[in-house]
Amino acid sequence: MMADDKPTADVDVTKEWRATQGQKSSATRLRLFAAIAWVIAIGTEIAGVVMLRQHKFDHGNLPLLIGLLVVIAVFAIAGNLMWKAANKHDPARQADAARFFFQNQLGAIITVIAFLPLVVLIFMDKDMDPKNKKIAGGIGVVLAAVAAFTGIDFNPPSVEQYTKDMNTCASQIKAGQPTTACSPEVAEQAKAIAADSKTVADATKSAANPNGLDTVYWIAPENGAKKSADPHVFHICQGVSPLRGKTVNSGSVTQAYSENATRITKQIPMEQKQCGFGAAAAAPAPAAG
Repeated sequence: MMADDKPTADVDVTKEWRATQGQKSSATRLRLFAAIAWVIAIGTEIAGVVMLRQHKFDHGNLPLLIGLLVVIAVFAIAGNLMWKAANKHDPARQADAARFFFQNQLGAIITVIAFLPLVVLIFMDKDMDPKNKKIAGGIGVVLAAVAAFTGIDFNPPSVEQYTKDMNTCASQIKAGQPTTACSPEVAEQAKAIAADSKTVADATKSAANPNGLDTVYWIAPENGAKKSADPHVFHICQGVSPLRGKTVNSGSVTQAYSENATRITKQIPMEQKQCGFGAAAAAPAPAAG
């Protein structure tokens, strides 16, 4: 599991993590199946309530009542696990506190709804055999507690945490370190950031910097904002034609992403010529004859 860290203002955020199309599709499918499971659980509860009202369990049918409680638990737990798996694919934002809470704890809430009315009615039923009431009620309470526990997410994922993990993962890839932060949820985007950094380094090799640079240039966010409203591309030096007459910021690929400059230019050969990079620039001067 990821560390339970709250996002802080000084977190080095590159391009904000976003669920891929595949992750969104998986999350949608899992949430649909979870909803179906929860509907079955609540439907079974309603059937149990109706049977109680019809006095089906006054003097027997205890196995049937226990069976209904077990069915509710099985489908509630199945729904809870699928919902939590969906949240790993497409988490909520921690900054949106209300949605973050309800999205991550919805399983526990649904489980309470699926169990509480029936369990309360069992204990309040004056016509049911006291022994059967005690057995069924006790089993109901235990099953409800177990199912609700599976619906609680004690360490829920968030967009902010995935963004932080993505950046750490990209840094580890770039540095050739063990990729301890590269969970499946963030690895794809982190690899893209690392690949852009390698592209920049390869494009900016010169005699003075044979390993290339990690400095890029992009149009600064409008009106002093921290992040551009629209995505920009970044470039390998300030003197390229797309940046002429513009207010330009510079920094690492990480910093570029943080200001919504999220893609390396597609005109690298042209920019290498304008910036003085490339094979010719990197080649050492011939020795004097």
